[in-house]
Amino acid sequence: MAEEYSVVVRDLVKRFGDFAAVDRVSFSARKGEIFGFLGPNGAGKSTTIRMLCGLLHPTSGTAMVAGIDVAREPERVRQNIGYMSQRFSLYNDLTVEENIRFFGGMYQVPDALLQQRMAWAVRMAGLEGREHAMTSTLAAGWKQRLALGCAVLHQPPILFLDEPTSGVDPISRRQFWELIHEMAAAGVTVFVTTHYMDEAEYCNRLVLIYRGKIVASGSPAELKRTAMRGELLLVECSPLGPALELLENHALVQDAAVFGSALHLVVESAAAAIPQLRAELVAHNIAVARIEPIPASLEDVFVALTARPAAEVMP
Repeated sequence: MAEEYSVVVRDLVKRFGDFAAVDRVSFSARKGEIFGFLGPNGAGKSTTIRMLCGLLHPTSGTAMVAGIDVAREPERVRQNIGYMSQRFSLYNDLTVEENIRFFGGMYQVPDALLQQRMAWAVRMAGLEGREHAMTSTLAAGWKQRLALGCAVLHQPPILFLDEPTSGVDPISRRQFWELIHEMAAAGVTVFVTTHYMDEAEYCNRLVLIYRGKIVASGSPAELKRTAMRGELLLVECSPLGPALELLENHALVQDAAVFGSALHLVVESAAAAIPQLRAELVAHNIAVARIEPIPASLEDVFVALTARPAAEVMP
């Protein structure tokens, strides 16, 4: 059974002095799975991934990557993974070809395979004919795909991507995720950290982390179906500020947040709450254009989970 998993983490802790950046997290990622690590900046995502890559020594707990203990054999772990950070891990003062050659040497790609893998990386990045261009002249989307190609030159079974699409335009992000799905289909385990809720939808499974602790895990569909306590309402009304102030303290409302030009409310029963909430808003001279139940998004789930008291968070 353990052979099905590429990454197995149990009670992993990383402390910096008295501060627990990662606090007893446990999870497993299967082979060929796109595993998402979701949370806001400062939640502990990057600290966790650096431990899993053998770049940071855990304070306690265990982490097995490709069957190797990251605390005992970090160098061996690094030989069996690909890693790409949000800064793309490239050298701007080298050309496209020079970057690929450099990483080929770093990953000890055999000479007999290097030309083939270089051609693949250039083709995958869409940079045919630009092999001699300085990397500094490339747009962020091109750098992103080039960095991905460099990270997997040695064809690792596990790929770690640490917020790889930060600062990249939406079209490039979509193209990047198409490449990720191709790799997962070929059997590569792809471990992605992100704070983009829409990107989390592309993952097979997710772990939601907040303040160093895991608050939920499951597929995107499972989280949206089970993590919310109650039903979600969309409220389009004006003025929005007074409406939020009124409803966030209402006895029927478990949680209230602004989403664009509307409000999202969590209530126990939509059918019971809608008439009362509408009447309350109208009584306070707030015009209601629409109030109706809607399916929860991952952003709704995350907001609801992180708003819960610490005692209710998963251990």
